[in-house]
Amino acid sequence: MNFKIDGLKILDCILGRAAGSLARAFIQPRSGESNRTQNFSVTTESQKKLKILVIRPGGIGDAALLYPFLKALKGHFNSSEIDVLAEKRNSGILVGCPYINDVFLYDSGPFFALYKTLKKNYDIVIDSEQWHRLSAVVAYLTRAPTRVGFATNNRSELFTHAVPYSQDQYEVFSFLNLASTITGDNYEFNNMSPFIPIDRKLVSKFSLQINGLRKRCAAIAGIFSGATIPERRWGISKFVALTEGLINEGFGIVIIGGNEDLDDSVKLEEIANGDVTINYAGKTSLIETAAIISQLDLLVSSDTGLMHIAYGVGTPTVSLFGAGIQKKWAPIGNSNIALNKRLPCSPCTRFGYTPKCSYEVRCLSDISVEEAKGAVLELVSRLEGHN
Repeated sequence: MNFKIDGLKILDCILGRAAGSLARAFIQPRSGESNRTQNFSVTTESQKKLKILVIRPGGIGDAALLYPFLKALKGHFNSSEIDVLAEKRNSGILVGCPYINDVFLYDSGPFFALYKTLKKNYDIVIDSEQWHRLSAVVAYLTRAPTRVGFATNNRSELFTHAVPYSQDQYEVFSFLNLASTITGDNYEFNNMSPFIPIDRKLVSKFSLQINGLRKRCAAIAGIFSGATIPERRWGISKFVALTEGLINEGFGIVIIGGNEDLDDSVKLEEIANGDVTINYAGKTSLIETAAIISQLDLLVSSDTGLMHIAYGVGTPTVSLFGAGIQKKWAPIGNSNIALNKRLPCSPCTRFGYTPKCSYEVRCLSDISVEEAKGAVLELVSRLEGHN
């Protein structure tokens, strides 16, 4: 359990609704608030230098999938300043993002971050949070004349423009709907094209070692065995067996993860000598991990932030789904395979909350090692057929 994350959710549940009511009762937005009933577009303002704030709490995956939205926003308001209010845990993937000017962290010195946010007098504030209310309260407290967010509960009362939200829509499209509300444009999404740009110098930092592995192996698979939520963990024993099976098929293995994944990484590394494995777990930043993933032939992971990053940098994925909603979160397109047993109790996650499982996470444990290995081999064959 991540007590800091869970604590923020509890705080939001207890205080969010009351804070929203108090904010509306005692604080008035600056003059010029947009009419919430009109079909809003600021196309005529596109050449002005506006100050825009995007609020993005949540995990790594949400921040990764925000990139097409940020690109659309910057493309329309190319002279404007775009800042992001994020969390420490997801801000790493925004490092070097070419579409934004600055990133504030509300969970590292929250009062200072809030002060900087309120002081800037933003023209437009876009809250990309899907459910929790405190981010909508922050949007309202900025007193920005234009405030856009998802209409998922009474948080919509704090926006000038509340946007419908569907659990059946891939999240990239949900975020792009926010941009469309601001710009008046409709956006397409190329599911075969990378959307997270990675600095070539960062890629070259790891390319020598990875290319050396490539010369010795038929293909390179990345393995990420971790997950923040216990109900999204397939289990290290299964990842070890899968890794051994892939090595026997001629694969090279790149192990990735954070400090919390070090024990798993040792177990994965123990089953093969260093000639066919590279272990980067706990040794790289998030954006460095993205640069490593961009050089792999594919990544195997459960429903995690690194899975979304792999998709964003153009690396094919084999993902393991159970608690999470596949239609909303699984990478789309022929370069990706999602394994899902579709048990009656799954998916059980709604708006970032996954209840404790009473069935020993059967939705994932029922996915066999042979199924996962078969999916990897199928994906490689599919990719070779396109080359």
